[in-house]
Amino acid sequence: MINAGKARVIAVQYDWRSPTDYKSYAVPRSQPPADSNAHHSRTDRPGSLFAPYGLPSRPRGPRRPYSPPIEDVALRRRREVYRRQLYSLHIGSNRYSGYRDISPQVIASSPEMQSKARTWIRRELRVFTFLHADPAGSSSVAATTSSNAEFLLSYIVSILKMVDIKASNGHAENLLAEHLGRENSKLFLHELNDWLRSPYTKVEAWDREVQYQDDAEAA
Repeated sequence: MINAGKARVIAVQYDWRSPTDYKSYAVPRSQPPADSNAHHSRTDRPGSLFAPYGLPSRPRGPRRPYSPPIEDVALRRRREVYRRQLYSLHIGSNRYSGYRDISPQVIASSPEMQSKARTWIRRELRVFTFLHADPAGSSSVAATTSSNAEFLLSYIVSILKMVDIKASNGHAENLLAEHLGRENSKLFLHELNDWLRSPYTKVEAWDREVQYQDDAEAA
């Protein structure tokens, strides 16, 4: 047997008896495809990572234009209130304004008031971005203990049931200061008290009606 190696085989001899007595079979010459020199891209080969065998390549459609996230205008306004330390103007309790005085006893005995408190607190806590950031690797004790906004929401409602948030001794403020900071806690409780006293049941309505000193001067 002759080892042809990589040489091209054009004939095969068989039934060989002597150098002059054998049979020969001519190997037909294969014809290369017409586009044998064409370049095949990765996307049109079977088994390609980009075009799996048996599945047609998905045509690329026009790209959608980039749409930036919609800014929460109300949240931006609330952050501005805390940045500038603005306090909502007091409105007296009477039947014309619809505002009324509240106490821990009123809140503790009223599921409706507790639900109203949660509605506002849940939105307001979104103002403080550090409550929603991942505290992993942070050395700040305040950031670590304040990362769970839902826990803080329940904690504040518990304070409302037991402590007068308007009390001059600042007990409620002290309980909240380690989570939001002293100045933020003082303003937060003032705004929460204004919301709870108000006749509004939707935060959006309160946002439209609540007034600050700057608003009054601009009017």
